[in-house]
Amino acid sequence: MTTTTSPDKSVALEALLAAAKKQNAVPLWPVLGTLSTPEPKPKAVPHVWPFAVMRPFCEAAAQLVGTEYAERRVFSLINPALGDPYTTDTLYAGLQTILPGEVARAHRHTIFALRFIIEGDRAYTAVEGEKVMMQRGDLVLTPQDEWHDHGNEGDKIMIWMDGLDHPIWRAVPLVFTEHYGNKQFPSEKTTKPSVRKYPWDEMQAQLDAVPGSTAEVPYVHRGTGGEIAATIGAAAIRVDAGTQTPPLRETSSSIVHVYEGSGTVTIQGETLQFTQGDIIAVPAWKQVSFRSDPGRTMYLFRMHDRPFVRSLNAYRADDGAGNALV
Repeated sequence: MTTTTSPDKSVALEALLAAAKKQNAVPLWPVLGTLSTPEPKPKAVPHVWPFAVMRPFCEAAAQLVGTEYAERRVFSLINPALGDPYTTDTLYAGLQTILPGEVARAHRHTIFALRFIIEGDRAYTAVEGEKVMMQRGDLVLTPQDEWHDHGNEGDKIMIWMDGLDHPIWRAVPLVFTEHYGNKQFPSEKTTKPSVRKYPWDEMQAQLDAVPGSTAEVPYVHRGTGGEIAATIGAAAIRVDAGTQTPPLRETSSSIVHVYEGSGTVTIQGETLQFTQGDIIAVPAWKQVSFRSDPGRTMYLFRMHDRPFVRSLNAYRADDGAGNALV
């Protein structure tokens, strides 16, 4: 529908808008359709970061940049359609490296963080006095405002994927980061199951117990029985050799790490290849399906922003063809 105004009204409207602009006020009606669209329009695009390409970067940086210069030696994984710190519109991922004998000094922050261990063992994250030893496949949580530092007591390099809700805080600029007075926060090893550590063998046992060619099992917080955080959730996925996950479109974005296996992911008609160790950005409201290559079962770790989206009462899911999913 097109509306017209008389010459007198046009002049008056132009004068009105000019006067309003001087008071830092502008009209909403010309841009309303772009601010609230018929469907979500995330800016992130699908992307794969090959671990075979990224690992040499991590190793070289570890030799060139000491922890005295880099509090956290991390390569941020930045979505090609966005800038730092966006891996998706709401989630951040990076690859952190720590060498034998190194310590990444203690700090705490408003931002929630998780670690998924890609390579190495005998390193640790000390969180609020609890020294959590880490090995490949572990998910380790560093909740908001808890003192944490990292160290490597082994004899090999340690690499993990950091996952943070940092992009959300760009819209809510209330972030605090505090540095502890000493390099390390006093901590002791724990011998009982920790609310901050979730080993892969626990998740794979649950996945393998689910019938069918694919399975997805959420990580459940040992303390609360709910999601691992208020803004971020996580899940483990199994895809049997030569099979694929049902198509899913949801108002939630994901960052996926390929724990084992290889295959392809099709996101809104675009097919990307990946192999073990790779990290994949899956934007919100794009139909997605993962296919495993023949000959080997594939296992994936997925972090997502469903808890945050649900808190906004904005979560929806369908198969990409409009058929709603529970």
